[in-house]
Amino acid sequence: MRKTVAVWLSILALVVLAACGDSASGSGEGGDGKGSSDKLTVYSPHQTEIINPIIKEFQDRTDIEVELVTGGTGELLNRIEAEAGNPLGDVMWGGGAESLQAYSDQFETYEVAESDQIPDMYKSPDSSWVGFSALPMVIMYNKDLVEEADAPKTWQDLLDQKWKGKIAYADPAKSGSSYTQLVTMLEANKDDGNDGWDFVADFVENLDGKILSGSSMVYKGVADGEFPIGVTLEEAAYRYVSGGANVDVAYPEEGTSAVPDGAALIKDAKNKDNAQEFLDFLTSKDVQELTVSEFNRRSVREDVEPPEGLTTTDEIPFVDYDFDWASENQEAVMGKFQDLIIGK
Repeated sequence: MRKTVAVWLSILALVVLAACGDSASGSGEGGDGKGSSDKLTVYSPHQTEIINPIIKEFQDRTDIEVELVTGGTGELLNRIEAEAGNPLGDVMWGGGAESLQAYSDQFETYEVAESDQIPDMYKSPDSSWVGFSALPMVIMYNKDLVEEADAPKTWQDLLDQKWKGKIAYADPAKSGSSYTQLVTMLEANKDDGNDGWDFVADFVENLDGKILSGSSMVYKGVADGEFPIGVTLEEAAYRYVSGGANVDVAYPEEGTSAVPDGAALIKDAKNKDNAQEFLDFLTSKDVQELTVSEFNRRSVREDVEPPEGLTTTDEIPFVDYDFDWASENQEAVMGKFQDLIIGK
């Protein structure tokens, strides 16, 4: 498992990650989800550099052929909902856990094999999803474009007029991590008589109409110098830091969040046994160690150490992130955010 990503990616040049058409159900003839199938269809918003080596390893270990469908978290969850009763996918792998929780009626309960190694905060109480990695949200900045003294250290710093139209931020209707960031900003900017929406309104105004269509465009945009600053995932930013890019991150002083991205078994999956095996695989110790050593992600397991060089968890200021509220109010929050975007 401790192969480098570079080696795995070179091998994966031979692997075809097929789009999901009529054949994407992965059931094949006699695909009854009872072990007779050698197929699995995975829906995922993850970046290819994470998807490819993990799926390659799973295929090598199990001889299960994986068909992959990628897209934004919101897009894939809407697809799962539209396919209810005749799902074309088996597993949703990725997306903020509160987004998965909001669609929990589209998933079947399943407790992964080593659930006892995963704290309750990183798995659903009803086992409708399980965490894959813990993801603190950060402000990322390009050191070629931003002097250290000017680097934003707080959420409030993002409202400075010098950043107007220069902030990379993804559409939370399409990106699960961006929705988590939105709720985090609301929580961090609450005070007596203020629910945080005044801050979000000012933040939207400072975006100046520039809403990106995917979370990957944020960290890539900052690293490439298209934007001086952006709001993104710690692990995405640190892949550039560890790769030598002239970028850095700040953990907002008012507090941030570390909601996990998750994985879930799609209801009525045609390849249910294979899907359960894949969920066990994702949360196994060696795969979790891979997420740490190769992707700079924090594991959801208690027996896996965090990545070297990252700020320790107890040094990061956290808000009191209300997971249930974020899940139950997702539609209302998104509606209010969209009203701000169109100026209502």
